[in-house]
Amino acid sequence: MASNLATDLRWTVPLSALEHGAFVFGGLLLYVLVTRIGHQRRHPSAAFAWVLTIAVIPYIGIPLFLLFGARKVVRPQRPDHPSFPLGADHAGPVWATRLLAVLGVPPQTDNQIVRFHEDGLASQRAVLTLIEQAQQRIDLCTFILGADAFGNALVETMVKSAQGGVRIRVLLDMIGGLRCARSQLRAMRDAGIDVRWFMPLLHTHLHAHINLRNHRKLVICDEESMWSGGRNFASEYFTGSEGHSAWPDLSFVVKGPLASQAALLFERDWRAAGGNAQSISPARSPASTGSPAQLVPSGPDYADDTVYALLLTAAYQAQRKIVAVTPYFVPDEALLAAWCMACRRGVRVILLVPRRSNHRLADLARERALRDLCQAGAEVYLFPTMLHAKAVIIDDGLALCGSANLDGRSLFLNFELMTAFYGQSEVHWLVGWAMRHVQQSDRYEAQEPSWWRDLIEGIVRVVGFQL
Repeated sequence: MASNLATDLRWTVPLSALEHGAFVFGGLLLYVLVTRIGHQRRHPSAAFAWVLTIAVIPYIGIPLFLLFGARKVVRPQRPDHPSFPLGADHAGPVWATRLLAVLGVPPQTDNQIVRFHEDGLASQRAVLTLIEQAQQRIDLCTFILGADAFGNALVETMVKSAQGGVRIRVLLDMIGGLRCARSQLRAMRDAGIDVRWFMPLLHTHLHAHINLRNHRKLVICDEESMWSGGRNFASEYFTGSEGHSAWPDLSFVVKGPLASQAALLFERDWRAAGGNAQSISPARSPASTGSPAQLVPSGPDYADDTVYALLLTAAYQAQRKIVAVTPYFVPDEALLAAWCMACRRGVRVILLVPRRSNHRLADLARERALRDLCQAGAEVYLFPTMLHAKAVIIDDGLALCGSANLDGRSLFLNFELMTAFYGQSEVHWLVGWAMRHVQQSDRYEAQEPSWWRDLIEGIVRVVGFQL
């Protein structure tokens, strides 16, 4: 019997303490090598979470790190000098235009039309009309394509355009695209629409890992018009579903050279997903007058975290106000400290978040940051329903709108796309939209948490970074 017990123990604990320690050491060494050699700079909470997971549960932590641990494409190149000229005719704050130039994002352009849509039905009509009016080419990128009324209407409209001779490419994120119905995929492919998955679970052309998702929302028609913003292509973002009204959100249409630059960005993502390259016409020379705007893409394909760098710099450059709207607010310590410092030096900081979002973990993780902001003097407001819009306005000269949330996943992991608007009419429109929603909200009152609540918030904030 003793012999059988010894055999059972050998099967249960196959490694000695020394061998187990060596395995843990190897896992930590692997983490250091991957992080340092691959220039995978990490959020401190994420670094702590990975090290703790590998050390405590190495047989689970090491495989998880190999699957989810990458943060950047292998050695993305940083430009040695500003890629674009910094002329005096550039609109917007000098600090912002200079920063974005050295970060290697496309230059700002003057566009004929910029039209925002706060109403979901208006946004639906706008995107379907763009697709119906396209003559040659349509490129569409989305995180979610819903198997619902809006998703079906979108697919039906694209199928009709494809049958009329328009070349259409659709890029779906593999994780978010799981909501897409097989019948939708079959209808698109039968009509000749080229559909690609971004970072499939079992294979990726980016040599990265499945934790890096494409969260960009973009429709480009004939390289002349583009639709973008925060809305995924599902009913809850446009018309509502199952007896629920649509979530408040923002999207916009731009007609002008910005669409040509967006086509180049889409082409980059398309090639990364294994699609065949197509020629893209260079952007036309911007007109002397128009609506100045600039694409601010961010993600693992950029050496720097461009949206994060812009927000962090803006916190120290702002003179009068910072207005931010986001469904999920889980900033890192540096950005939170910068916003608190802005409050203390007299900048009015206004943050609008939903009272309760569709992600309970994000709501738990945000509480410490909200309390710190309130203590520093910020105005935090809770919108009564889910709010999915993403916008940040700095003073009166810069407004950002697009797909990026103010959390670690959007700022450090996802492929995101914000657009910077410099025109007075666009900036004032976004400020007015934000303040109207602030007036419909309740002021957040910070309260000291119980010890167990504080413990849960801390754990969620540390381990929830990757979620």
